[in-house]
Amino acid sequence: MANTVQVPARAAGRSSSMALLVLIAGWLVPGAGHFLLGKWVRGLLLFATLVLMFSIGIALHGKIYSPNTGDLLDILNFAGDLGTGVLYGVARIFDLGATAVVTVSADYGTKFVVVAGLLNVIAAVDAHSLATGRKAS
Repeated sequence: MANTVQVPARAAGRSSSMALLVLIAGWLVPGAGHFLLGKWVRGLLLFATLVLMFSIGIALHGKIYSPNTGDLLDILNFAGDLGTGVLYGVARIFDLGATAVVTVSADYGTKFVVVAGLLNVIAAVDAHSLATGRKAS
């Protein structure tokens, strides 16, 4: 028989709520989930890298997708953009990014923004896995 440790219901509830907080914070602000877990270096590296990628994408006039299109690729790119959390909101509020891709550099910029969002989602899930104990630090 395997050795199992029984966790009290209150402790399990706290850890699951903390894990959810870490997941949401990590999605909204790049690296915030790792900051909450005390992983300062990893959180800072994620924050700097993802904000830099997003900024390079905007500087290259990358397109910021909106949710009101019916094209499948536009919907997938919108999901990738949305992965940047607050950065996406800031870009939409201040009307950053191009409305259409007209140059090759703008296409690269679009990919930078989408990939930054996808990497942020992966980082948030990583922080969640650390918080739940499914992944060792």
